[in-house]
Amino acid sequence: MPPIFATEPTSFIDGAFLPAGDGFELPVFDPTSGQQASALREADAAEVDAAVKAARAAFGPWSALGSEARSNVLQAIDAKLRAHGDELAELEARTSGLPISGVRPLIDRAAENFKRFAEVASMMAGETFQQNEKYLTYTTREAKGVAALIAPWNAPLALGSMRLATCIAFGNTCVLKPSEYTPQSTLRMVELMHEAGLPKGVVNVVNGRGSVTGEALTTHPDIDMIGFTGGTTTGRRIMAAAGERLTPVTMELGGKSAAIVAPDADLERALDGTLLAIYASNGQQCLGGSRILVHESIAEEFIAAFVARAKAIRIGDPCDPATEMGPLAFEAHRAHVQHYLEVAREDGAEILHGGTAPEGRTQGWFMEPIVARAPSNAARICQEEIFGPFATFLTYSDLDEAIAMANASDFGLVSYVWTRDLATAMACSARIRAGTIWVNTPMMRELRAPFGGYKESGIGRDGARHCADFFTEAKTTSIPLEDTPIRRLGA
Repeated sequence: MPPIFATEPTSFIDGAFLPAGDGFELPVFDPTSGQQASALREADAAEVDAAVKAARAAFGPWSALGSEARSNVLQAIDAKLRAHGDELAELEARTSGLPISGVRPLIDRAAENFKRFAEVASMMAGETFQQNEKYLTYTTREAKGVAALIAPWNAPLALGSMRLATCIAFGNTCVLKPSEYTPQSTLRMVELMHEAGLPKGVVNVVNGRGSVTGEALTTHPDIDMIGFTGGTTTGRRIMAAAGERLTPVTMELGGKSAAIVAPDADLERALDGTLLAIYASNGQQCLGGSRILVHESIAEEFIAAFVARAKAIRIGDPCDPATEMGPLAFEAHRAHVQHYLEVAREDGAEILHGGTAPEGRTQGWFMEPIVARAPSNAARICQEEIFGPFATFLTYSDLDEAIAMANASDFGLVSYVWTRDLATAMACSARIRAGTIWVNTPMMRELRAPFGGYKESGIGRDGARHCADFFTEAKTTSIPLEDTPIRRLGA
């Protein structure tokens, strides 16, 4: 098998990779074998400054290009990424551990992000106000400037491309920092974007740890806005630093989402959906349905069926199309997830399955999917984001109790409802405090609609109008329609 990355990942600034230097190196590992695959050279403050300067120099020409010309570039990026979809999918699977069967749709989603937001930006219009008969007042939108964008390790291309597409579609430029754990696919995507015709300097990439490269980027004085996708703890630190300069932020953060299974649900469909919502992407997704709330009348039957299916999940090489769960992304994260087995037992939870390496997988960071039954919603495994293949079951007696349990969380990203009853679906939609409610379906994304979280799950929303609001400045112009008198001072 060829190496995951032929050369060490370095910064990509002003349209070109920087030559490998003598900077601090971080090892990058293959999660399937646990062996080092390459080394990442960390960008220091001076390198971050160079990237920001390149983005600033490109901002004027890119924002002045016009939405139609920018749209043409983004449409070309969409086509380029689709043409290289198999290459990007294999790279993403090998470096992140995500099963390639699930990655290929994520590559299509990454390409779609550029296509959709090219359309959004090209259709954006201002407003005209004519209520005052003496004046014509109209609004226009202008690109905001240079963005610092930080993407997570769990779905580098799908989530990183969302930040990139929504930023540059409206005429902004950016510096992107991917995760130090999974930088390779992002660098290849940005390289392909330039091959598709993206002007140099519009998108720049710096690599490194959050405490070094990320801090230098988010605190840089020439950054006009920050887009972050990642953990809530890191989000707090970034927001505190941004507050010092009043830098606008948009953040998609953590989740501890509830999946309510009503007694009238189509149980086979609910079983398929709840399994997918927690174990897709190896359980490493902020919108995972990690708290499964099942009505007490069907709980024993449903949980037994869920455990049987979890035991049958095919764990293996992420590049094997038959694999349903690959290894976790890195060693420390596997240890983090395993730690919650101890936490669960301390809280009196029952471990029904999982947590150990599957038979024959002595190398890499593989883990059998975990199923636990918690004593109450107050247990730590019901309140803290584990971010792994860790499903926790609770039971409820009526819908009011289920909704109260769903809302008894510091998070509010998404929620799932499985029911045949319209009144139940509508009650959950109205009363659950979460940014997205999925009824009888798991993880469907409508890119035109807002997506984001309540409470500690984020600030702001992704989506057509909401991204336009964040990545542009609204400007109001008023012009008199007649010779209106002006009060004269000092005359």
